[in-house]
Amino acid sequence: MISCKSPIQSSKFPIAYLTFYYSKTITLTRNHRYDFEYEDDDDASTGDVDIENKYYNAKQLKTDDPSAAVDEFLGVPALEGEKGDWGFKGLKQAIKLEFSLSRFDAAVTHYKELLTYVKSAVTRNYSEKSINNMLDYIEKVATDQNAYKCMEEFYSLTLETFQSTNNERLALKTNVKLAKLYLDKKDYNQLTSKVREIHKACQKDDGTDDPGKGTYSLEAYALEIQMYAEMKNNKRLKSLYQKALTVRSAVPHPKVQGIIRECGGKMHMSEENWKEAQSDFFESFKNYDEAGSMQRIQVLKYLVLTTMLMKSTINPFDSQETKPYKNDPRISAMTDLVDAYQRDDIHRYEAILQDNQDLLADPFIAENIDEVSRNMRTKAVLKLIAPYSRFTLAFISKHIKIPVGEVQDILGVLIVDKKLHAKINQENGTVIVDSTSTGGSSASGDSEHVHRLREWTAAVESLWSSVLHDGEGFKVDDTQQGGAGHGGASFGSMLNFSMGLDANSNIPSRGAAGRRAAGGLGAGLRGGRGGAKMFAQV
Repeated sequence: MISCKSPIQSSKFPIAYLTFYYSKTITLTRNHRYDFEYEDDDDASTGDVDIENKYYNAKQLKTDDPSAAVDEFLGVPALEGEKGDWGFKGLKQAIKLEFSLSRFDAAVTHYKELLTYVKSAVTRNYSEKSINNMLDYIEKVATDQNAYKCMEEFYSLTLETFQSTNNERLALKTNVKLAKLYLDKKDYNQLTSKVREIHKACQKDDGTDDPGKGTYSLEAYALEIQMYAEMKNNKRLKSLYQKALTVRSAVPHPKVQGIIRECGGKMHMSEENWKEAQSDFFESFKNYDEAGSMQRIQVLKYLVLTTMLMKSTINPFDSQETKPYKNDPRISAMTDLVDAYQRDDIHRYEAILQDNQDLLADPFIAENIDEVSRNMRTKAVLKLIAPYSRFTLAFISKHIKIPVGEVQDILGVLIVDKKLHAKINQENGTVIVDSTSTGGSSASGDSEHVHRLREWTAAVESLWSSVLHDGEGFKVDDTQQGGAGHGGASFGSMLNFSMGLDANSNIPSRGAAGRRAAGGLGAGLRGGRGGAKMFAQV
């Protein structure tokens, strides 16, 4: 016979508790064949039940009436004869609600009371985990200076308590959180002092690094690196960055590694070391992605920016890690930008920048995108002027849609860098390319192409003349000699025409020589049958 005496002494039981109790009773009834008795102690005090009911009733009020929930939670410790788990839980919930309701003074008062439970009322591991979670929570919900001030007081109280109980691990965690707060407040003096304290705590008595505390040491480096990055102190930043990369004993959170690599990438960008910057941004992106941090999107934009600055033809979205983000709407503008860049489509590039001004909201992108735009415009200028020996600044400005002043600046840089052999006449806004230089540009691929095409034409002209004039099998009679000769002589003039300005026009022209060349070509085609066939094959 199974005896199941009901422990219900109060009508205040939560529904969840009653459901659990009756389901257990039914289960025991079904299993009576095992011949055991399940019987509650009739003499058990109902005090714990009342405390538990009050706690769960307060939790139900958290969403609808947080102020009433605070009062309920604060009533839990008073029901305990001595400090215990329920009082600790009640205070913890009340403090969180008070902080979110901006009752900072009350939150600090009750936090002091909560810390008195740490020494004996709750276990060391439970108290450490609970306090750490609470500090994480207030860090996330803090939004103004009053909240930051309250956070700082929380951290200071925590340090005092756990240093006195020799809980070094939580003391280090709290010091790191306090240092992060100083960084957010841009209180660099306090931050420097706190980071120095963390590094000292991570060392052995002989001054060497403690391998067991490498994670905290790396977090301290990450905070220092962020500080010097904001201060634009690249010399100190580079030193700390290199030290951070040598820490091998740490197993840090991926987000910490992401921060270090991101700052390293920005440092390399300031030095115009594009290759190292690209490597760091890629590593940073992978770490942020692993940590689930939203910063991965911003770093991916930096990676695309660096790829363009490197003048690389490799699409950054071809890698396995970045490919899933290629069609992400948050990154689509950068995807389109790198596509236009790699296709040398200056008009598409400018249109994307014009339509996505939010890209420039990031100071780092705004600072470096000008260099990419300058490269794009320089390539567009070189491509446009390649066939010409004379042109106007207004002509370049009209076609590339940039101010005349910028055109002049770009041409000036090209001339100084010996990528263009030309002279600028500022008085009438014309440019004359030195015809004695190789194609007018020693470093331009387009000009080189035109120059080689002219050489090829001269070689074909020589072959034309040798085969059609001197070859025994292609002799023509006297009536056709004049036409064939004219055709042969005109082939070389196809590309050797003058590309200058017409007499009364500012628009570049290929000149009368080109028109004469066209006439010569027609005469050549009207010449002998052999000549016409030979030219068609070419």
